[in-house]
Amino acid sequence: MRLSAHGLSLAVRAGWEGRVLRRATSDERERTYAVVHLATFPMPEQRGDFGQGVTELMRSSDAFVTLFEYGPESLGTPLFAHQGIPRVRADMFSPTRLQRMLPGQLGCQLFFTENDRPFCLYVVAGSRAHLPRIVREVNLVLDGLEILI
Repeated sequence: MRLSAHGLSLAVRAGWEGRVLRRATSDERERTYAVVHLATFPMPEQRGDFGQGVTELMRSSDAFVTLFEYGPESLGTPLFAHQGIPRVRADMFSPTRLQRMLPGQLGCQLFFTENDRPFCLYVVAGSRAHLPRIVREVNLVLDGLEILI
């Protein structure tokens, strides 16, 4: 299945669930940007941008991915200096890189710019035991990601 919305297009692999959304706002002065959620397990409809309400449901073999877009004010800043969609490696994961530490889980957070759009890629792995497979699968998902202008 392919998801396309808000200038993003990605293939959702078999066994994965995915959504592309843009948060609603009641303040007309506030701008929101694209958020992608992908998981190897069913995600609840109500969830935080970086997995609040989701990562608590993970099993040790599961993965959760967020692709979070930031506004144009982030362009050119040192945090978003990396150009192009990154790939993850097992050595990038640590429990201290999680937004919310949960027993056994590991996280990875990478910032980048693609087509003048700044993003954070945030990945949660259910356990170190399954990390090699999770890294391979996440990179396959990233291979199918297109960020349009």
